[in-house]
Amino acid sequence: MEKTEEALILDILGGDANAYAVLVKRYQKPMFNLMLRMNLSEMDALDLTQDAFVRAYERLEAFNPSGRFFTWLYTIGLNLARDFLRRAKRAQAHQSEMIAQCKDRSADSTGGEGLVERLDADRVSESLGKLPLEYREAVILRYHEGMPVKEIALALNLSVSGAKMRIHRGLLKLRELLGGDQSNGR
Repeated sequence: MEKTEEALILDILGGDANAYAVLVKRYQKPMFNLMLRMNLSEMDALDLTQDAFVRAYERLEAFNPSGRFFTWLYTIGLNLARDFLRRAKRAQAHQSEMIAQCKDRSADSTGGEGLVERLDADRVSESLGKLPLEYREAVILRYHEGMPVKEIALALNLSVSGAKMRIHRGLLKLRELLGGDQSNGR
C-alpha cells in the first residue's frame, strides 16, 4: 500500500531520510516538466528541479500538513524559476532555443499526418513563451498540470478570484498572440 504524503512527511521529520526519495520519485517528472515549460533549457530545468527538492527538504518542518505537499513544492519551484529567469535574463534566449529544437524535430520527422499537430503545438508553445511570466505560469498550472484554481491561488500567492483573473487574462493574451482564431476554446 502506497503511503500518503502526510505519512511520508511524518516519517521524514522523524528521521527517515529515505522516505523523501518516495516523494521525489512521485513528483520529479511533474516538477521537471513545469521547469521545462517555464522556457528553461533541459539542463537548467534539471538543475532547478533538483534545487526545488533540496529546498523543500531543508524547509520541510515549515510545511503546513493541512495543505498538499505537491502544491507547496510547486510554489517553491515556481519561485526558483522566476528568480532564475529574472536574474539570468535569459528567458527569450531559451525560448528561441526550444523553438529551434522543436522545428528540427518536426523537420526530421516523417509522415505528414502528425506534422500539422506538431506545428500547431509548436505555435502554441511559441505563443505561450511570449506571455508575461505571471500569465504563462497560471495557464500552465491550470491547463497543462490540471491544478484546481484553489491550488493555483496558493501556489502563486493569490486570492482564488485573482488566480481566476490571471488565468482568464492569460488565455485572452494567448488567443491574441495566436491571431484570435481560438475563439471557440475555453
